[in-house]
Amino acid sequence: MQVALSIRAGKLQPSILLRKLGHESRKNRLYQAFRELGRVIRTVFLLRYISDIPLREQITRTTNIAERYNQFCEWIRFASGGLMAENDPEEQQKLVRYTDIVANALMLQNVTDLTEALEQLKQRGYPVQSEDVAHLSAYMTEHLQRFGDYTLKLRPVAPLPNQEKVFPDTISEQSRDAEELSA
Repeated sequence: MQVALSIRAGKLQPSILLRKLGHESRKNRLYQAFRELGRVIRTVFLLRYISDIPLREQITRTTNIAERYNQFCEWIRFASGGLMAENDPEEQQKLVRYTDIVANALMLQNVTDLTEALEQLKQRGYPVQSEDVAHLSAYMTEHLQRFGDYTLKLRPVAPLPNQEKVFPDTISEQSRDAEELSA
């Protein structure tokens, strides 16, 4: 293919060359050839996809796993509503990396818990089949508590050695009064 170059006073004009080679130019034979090749490749793939049932199942299965992972990561980033508030690419990269670290830790814990539960079922005599285990997922969130499990102990705390003992004496007197009332 020959590309006509416009030369004025011995200088190449790049704008004309780029215009001729650009993808918007319908006259460019190279562009047309690649466009047709792309169409052929897509058509061949779609025909193969339609006719090959195991391929469709594999693609659907892989897509579902990827979508479930994305839902799991969105559940982890619940405080921001799944949105990235920063417009800084470095901050966005950090958010993605930190979310992946937390997701990997939670998935590892889920797999550990599932393995332990399956072992307990085996020990109790229940049959555990590999087909059933294949349907389990490491992306479970129902048993996870985002905020933890906090219990409050309302007992008085012993004072530090350098503090005065004013506060604990009053508590001990109140506890003696409460013991007398309960007895």
